[in-house]
Amino acid sequence: MRGTRPHARQCRHAPPTRRSPVRRTTTAPHEVRNIGGQWSRTKLRVADKPGLRPTPDRVRETLFNWLGQDLTGWRVVDAFAGTGALGLEAASRGAADVLLVEQDATLAAGLRALKERLKADAVRVQRGDGVAALGAQAPGSVDLVLLDPPFEAPALFAPALAAAARALQPQGFVYLEAPAAWDDAALIDSGLAIHRHLKAGAVHAHLLKRARA
Repeated sequence: MRGTRPHARQCRHAPPTRRSPVRRTTTAPHEVRNIGGQWSRTKLRVADKPGLRPTPDRVRETLFNWLGQDLTGWRVVDAFAGTGALGLEAASRGAADVLLVEQDATLAAGLRALKERLKADAVRVQRGDGVAALGAQAPGSVDLVLLDPPFEAPALFAPALAAAARALQPQGFVYLEAPAAWDDAALIDSGLAIHRHLKAGAVHAHLLKRARA
């Protein structure tokens, strides 16, 4: 340990100066982590894309607590996949078939690379329009539809919900992430109803089921 020199004097009129610590910036990409299942704690890179907004860890954890931890055999469509965090979480928990739909070419390529890295045989990646992809599913064939449309494109929400409802099997679920809360009155045209709801910051997470007749 270094001591001070005994004859060193400080100026009476000026306090001793302190050097501010140098802050180093990092260029590491933003990441989110897979919450549970076989790829628990696996980090997923978030590309620097305008409007790309991965579902927060807390919200994904709550969603899969609502759904149950075991999705073995489920058929899932993630219609606005982005980073793939939602769909890959379902695959990690045993879903048999997970379709990741993404319109952006760069993001779709990234999803294909991630599928290969994880050896995720249950995952399929399709570049294209999420609403059209849902419309191409056989009616009543999907157990879980994941909808996280761009918040800056509100016109997508109603057609996406309607297409999801047509694809959904009678006991299935639709997850909707939105910038504002939806209620049963707003959902009536889609034939869906609120099952669970969570607000986390600026995000409203909804778990929907078919409305009772």
